[in-house]
Parts: sequence; C-alpha cells; structure tokens
Amino acid sequence: MKNYIVLFREPDGRVDEHQDEAVKVHQENWAAWFKQWGAAGKLAGGSGLTLEGRIIKENGNIITDIHRVGTEIIGGYLLLKADNLDEATQIAASCPIYEFGGYAEVRELQNQS
Repeated sequence: MKNYIVLFREPDGRVDEHQDEAVKVHQENWAAWFKQWGAAGKLAGGSGLTLEGRIIKENGNIITDIHRVGTEIIGGYLLLKADNLDEATQIAASCPIYEFGGYAEVRELQNQS
C-alpha cells in the first residue's frame, strides 16, 4: 500500500454559519465515515486544524494569520493508505467534506518508507 495525504479545503466556518441540526448531522456523518474507513485499515492519521497560524515569507517577514483564498481555508488533513491514487481518490470522494461546500485534494507522499 502507498501513503496519501488528503487536504481539506473549505469555507471558514466563522463566515459561513450553519444550523445546529445541520452541524450535528454533519458531525455524525464524519463519525460514520471515520468508523468505516478506520475499520478497513485505510486511515493512518489526520486532524482538523485550528484557525491560528503564521505565514513565513522568503524575506523573513512573518504574518500572524493563516493562508486563505477569499474565505477558503485548509481545515484539516488525513493520511490514507491505499493501493493507488484511484483508490485514495474514491475514499476521499466518499467523505462528508462536500456537505458544507468544502473539497478535497489527494496527493501521494513522495517519500514512501
């Protein structure tokens, strides 16, 4: 199996607010998704990300913020184990990130141990 990273990009949750019931259903969908793929041995780690960070530019200038395009941020990442990029893509395509306007980018890790 090969190792892949999935980067989750989504609208900043502080900008796009959702109804409590919709958030609850979304969290339940994530829990079921993690249970399914965890039991299949396909999840190797990952985390949501906080909204606090630093950007370091080549000239040494440090910006107290996170990278965003408009209101879009990287909200988290997953590490997957899959036979190939197609399988990793299928796994990522089944996750709930798309429910609130997010999307995923799947990339193979360059250095496979």
